[in-house]
Amino acid sequence: MYTTITNHIELDREQRSVRKDGQTVHLTGLEYGLLAFLSAHPNRICSRQELLDHIWGDRFQYDTGTIDVHLNALRRKLGWTKKEPIETIRGAGFVFRIEQQVTHYTIDLQVFLTDWLRSRETDILAKGLAAQIHLTPFVNEITIEPKALRQMLDSILTALLPSAQPGVLRLSSKLTMQHFILSLDLNGTINELRIPIYGDFDAS
Repeated sequence: MYTTITNHIELDREQRSVRKDGQTVHLTGLEYGLLAFLSAHPNRICSRQELLDHIWGDRFQYDTGTIDVHLNALRRKLGWTKKEPIETIRGAGFVFRIEQQVTHYTIDLQVFLTDWLRSRETDILAKGLAAQIHLTPFVNEITIEPKALRQMLDSILTALLPSAQPGVLRLSSKLTMQHFILSLDLNGTINELRIPIYGDFDAS
């Protein structure tokens, strides 16, 4: 799952993959290690020895400037300057600077909805409902804040359940020129989340 670590740059820590503006950036293992470690500790100075210990480990015990070589290569590939967002602090180390916490993430919708249904399984089964997921083909990921999407789904389901009769809860989607539309259909009662292809989302 990709998460945004700074403007235009997304990181998938499980797959060790990096994207810039949606395009994969090919990094070496050491370049990726530097990016992953520094971005996991934003706004904190990480010493050279700390980076060597966590990224190089037993393979390298002393600093001969190799960090600078790999860091400069990383900056070139991502189009970064020598000060932003990774700044070299002379005599101290390096800091990955961000102005605020990132609030939007790229999520795998199939996995997210499956996990969400599992988290509400007791409530759904108690009403005698069977759950189904039908997503728009070829749309596997959307960029949205997972917590906000979960809260919106929770609130819709909570509102629908009190009067629910045994039947089927369907999660479906469709794609228009402006929106990715996620629908919750509970025995014909339909609520929609409209997620713009660009920007925030609303409910209707």
